[in-house]
Amino acid sequence: MIKNIVLILGLIGVVLALALSAGCTGTDVTPAAPSGPSELTVTDGFGRTVTVPSPPESVICSGSGGLRYLVYLGGQDLVVGVDSNEKKEQVIEGRPYALAYGSQFKGLPLIGEMRGKDDPEKILGIGPEVVFKTGSTGTAYGTSAAEADTLQEKTGIPVVAFPYGSLRNDAEKAEMYGGLRVMGQVLGEQDRAEEVIAYIEATIADLEKRTGDIPEAEQKSVYVGGVSSAGAHGIISTEPAYPPFLWVHAKNVAAGMGTAHADIAKEALVDWNPDYIFIDAGTIQMESDGAIGELKTDPALQGLSAAKNGRVYGVLPYNFYNVNYETVLADAYFIGKTLYPERFEDVDPVRKADEIFAFFIGKPNFGDLNSQYSDLGFTQISV
Repeated sequence: MIKNIVLILGLIGVVLALALSAGCTGTDVTPAAPSGPSELTVTDGFGRTVTVPSPPESVICSGSGGLRYLVYLGGQDLVVGVDSNEKKEQVIEGRPYALAYGSQFKGLPLIGEMRGKDDPEKILGIGPEVVFKTGSTGTAYGTSAAEADTLQEKTGIPVVAFPYGSLRNDAEKAEMYGGLRVMGQVLGEQDRAEEVIAYIEATIADLEKRTGDIPEAEQKSVYVGGVSSAGAHGIISTEPAYPPFLWVHAKNVAAGMGTAHADIAKEALVDWNPDYIFIDAGTIQMESDGAIGELKTDPALQGLSAAKNGRVYGVLPYNFYNVNYETVLADAYFIGKTLYPERFEDVDPVRKADEIFAFFIGKPNFGDLNSQYSDLGFTQISV
């Protein structure tokens, strides 16, 4: 009898315990809501409103220069496809970011042809979460809101587009900074985007501080020839608004011929007769070393004061699948040191270049880049 009572009491205890346990579970604990991917709505460089995954785990970059900006922001490991220019073997590779990460990019699937000629079917097959699309305004390689809308409609993938910009004037600088900021916003790398912009501004300010008080009468007259633009060119190829000259207060004899690339008459160069000539080392891809060969063999050019006085110097090309800004800034320090050595006594241009490259792309690869051009960058060229 006692055994039966104990058994019954035990069973009652078990039932009560189960009931209390069930009651606690149902009233005191709220099941966690399923966590899905978050989204972010941004306004791109053309005023388009685009909703993207935040942050995306996979992206592609369409158009010349987009992948460079992604590397500046540290997003190279997010790339899941590249255009034809990133996959081909270059005889000379003039892009520091490609020298640093080219082996990684070349193994990725193809998204289309270079300069923004996308293949929507290939992009769909790859399936990135976001497409960044850019190009230089006012050129045949630019992009637009309409092109971005079309690609987005064909793929169903968010397309964030912006003009590439430049450092040649305030309007194009605003485009550049806007592109970096919207890309940083999408990636969740707003701080890095602001860091890049601040670094550029601080570098330009340093150059200005060193040279801004040079009286106009003491500013050196200069010319840059052989400037690369969609390929190699000869001595008459120049940039009237060549940023390094502006930043170190040198008198560009070709100023006033616009802001973008220009071809001048050789006679004009002879008439200008600048104190110094800088040669874009990309010219060596031409027959007879391009501009360097011309200075050596053209009788009219041999009469130039810079050629006779040993004031011809090599700078690294920065126009290679759009502008490599780290190279622009590095060239400026070499030019400043060459023209005004007393104002750049504390600067070793090669070390400064490595510092700049390391900041932008994570690797100090000035030597790798210069070797592409027979080490003519940052040297005196004998003509």
